[in-house]
Amino acid sequence: MSSSPATSPPLLDIEIVTLFPEIFDSFLTVSLLGKAIEKGIVRVSRTNPREFAPGHQRKVDDAPYGGGPGMIMMPGPLATAIESVEGERGPAHRILLAPSGRPFDQYLAETLARRGRLLLICGRYEGIDERIVDLFLPEVVSVGDCVLSGGEMAAAVIIEATARLVPGVLGCEESTRDESFAAGRLEYPQWTRPASFRGREVPEILLSGNHAQVAAWRQRESLRRTVARRPDLIREYPLADAEKALLAEGARPAEVRGGPARPGRKAHGDID
Repeated sequence: MSSSPATSPPLLDIEIVTLFPEIFDSFLTVSLLGKAIEKGIVRVSRTNPREFAPGHQRKVDDAPYGGGPGMIMMPGPLATAIESVEGERGPAHRILLAPSGRPFDQYLAETLARRGRLLLICGRYEGIDERIVDLFLPEVVSVGDCVLSGGEMAAAVIIEATARLVPGVLGCEESTRDESFAAGRLEYPQWTRPASFRGREVPEILLSGNHAQVAAWRQRESLRRTVARRPDLIREYPLADAEKALLAEGARPAEVRGGPARPGRKAHGDID
């Protein structure tokens, strides 16, 4: 089942192997991702392993060997689904969504965006038979230190973060360069109209029209936010001398009229 008609080859072609393809119905038709699929820039196809399960009941799970709670996805239907997808539309970089995988981050999103073709395997129940990993050698990826009921929401996170990096998906291509994690730093806080809202004012510097001062202020706020919220990023990407000097400069250059600024938070879920 494909989410877009076959025209010219898409820049990013994503396959989802999932027992619940309907979960993606609205997600793939709205906002910038929906428009990118409509234009053929991105293509997303969904395949249900249940279609390859034998018998009238189309059974896809069974009890784990060795005992224990829950059920495990059987290897047969899942293996056949993967082979069918790649046999019909070509090989893809395989990704298994699982809490035990490597953490998903912006660097990995950028890497996947350049792959061209991805195959996302969504587990369910207590997990999948380990022989799927042995046979197909997927890259195992986690979107956070939490356990979900299935891999579908994790797949949606990867699709969203990856597709927006493909040329033509965003209205402003600079957006991907000037945001959180693009350079190992969190994005600076943002404001828009009205200039005054419930006694809170936009920082004066942003109303000044001085682009150089605004740029310096934004860099400083980006550094302050990163140091306060994500010290792990500072450890991974140590402050340069120029950044240390910028942070060491006197008081905030732009105090908010009526009280200190209260930076907002971008709606990036658990990624930001």
